[in-house]
Amino acid sequence: MSNIQIEVVYGTPEQQLILVIDVPAETCVEDAIKASDIIQHFPEIDLSINKVGVWNRTCKLTDTLKNGDRIEVYRPLIADPKEVRRQRAERAKEEGRADKVTGGRARRANRESAENTEAHSADKPVSAKTIDK
Repeated sequence: MSNIQIEVVYGTPEQQLILVIDVPAETCVEDAIKASDIIQHFPEIDLSINKVGVWNRTCKLTDTLKNGDRIEVYRPLIADPKEVRRQRAERAKEEGRADKVTGGRARRANRESAENTEAHSADKPVSAKTIDK
């Protein structure tokens, strides 16, 4: 049986590692990760929790590798992307950068009139000028 060359990669914000190893043909993803000893460098990797992929496509630990494949071990998400977007949209509404009803971008005229209304509605009385002819 011949060998194939693959890469196993993992990274944190502080450190990234790419290991190039030779494994027997027909090796599965899990066996290749274990053979690379990347877990020795990053003990936080837990294959029962971390998802893996080959060339940016998630795969199963039992998938068979081909020559030149790049196995990527993914870190868990810190925050739910949907929740982060919802919070960002709420902030935009509060700051007047988004329409409070539709959630879309506020029109410039609407923002300016809202700002003018707030400025005039403060404790200052509104005065009117009359012009005599």
